[in-house]
Amino acid sequence: MVNVHLSDRRLDGATTGTAPVVTVVQSAPDVGLDRFAEWLPGLEVRLVRADLGEPLPGPAEVGDGLLVLGGQMSARDDVAAPWLRSLRDLLAVVSATDVPALGICLGAQLLAIGRGGRVEVAAPPGREAGVVDVRWRPEAATDALVAPLVQLAGAARTSPLPSMHADAVVDLPRGAVWLASSSMYPFQAFRIGSAWGVQFHPEAGLATMRAWADAHDDVDTEAVVAQMTARAEAVETSGRAVADAFAHLVRDRAAARHLHV
Repeated sequence: MVNVHLSDRRLDGATTGTAPVVTVVQSAPDVGLDRFAEWLPGLEVRLVRADLGEPLPGPAEVGDGLLVLGGQMSARDDVAAPWLRSLRDLLAVVSATDVPALGICLGAQLLAIGRGGRVEVAAPPGREAGVVDVRWRPEAATDALVAPLVQLAGAARTSPLPSMHADAVVDLPRGAVWLASSSMYPFQAFRIGSAWGVQFHPEAGLATMRAWADAHDDVDTEAVVAQMTARAEAVETSGRAVADAFAHLVRDRAAARHLHV
């Protein structure tokens, strides 16, 4: 797991006042940026460790993009994680602006609830763990975030991506665009307003997936490791495509903002 605290600092270590700014909200110590720490070049990352008590920014303070990471808690576990209520509200408001936002796993569930969808805790299909074949719907072919993955997938129309979750979105918010499914869970990716939710973990590498698997009694760690190893190149290509597309959206938003200053 790559743990970075890069407040007002670019991912390459250089401080800057001109690079597009993306706020990253982390809700658990073991669910960080991981490989995205190297896959979002040219962006100024402001990492907010909500799990350590750092305050969330307001909607006007997130910069040119918002990235909400995952966590082990449920999306409505406001007692154990009291910042979740504000994070749901933040995603709801930002998604109604021109600022691109991306919610990963828990982040996707928070986005869904914040915009009026529904999440089921410990959903009946069980835990989805390992490398999942994400199947793209026709709407994904022209989507600003995931269209590059559709192109990479070709005729197969599926992309291999890491997954580790038991809770799941079961009703999309009104007006959301359904982008992808898997054999276990239908809502693997969706878009609403300027925000995207993905149930899979495009940022997760082998070490992270091993650690997550070890933390769950209902997961076969060796099977997860074998899947990640066997499909390592394709998994990395898919994850990089998500990161590249999101970074492009953030840069475009920053450029548009500067044109109106």
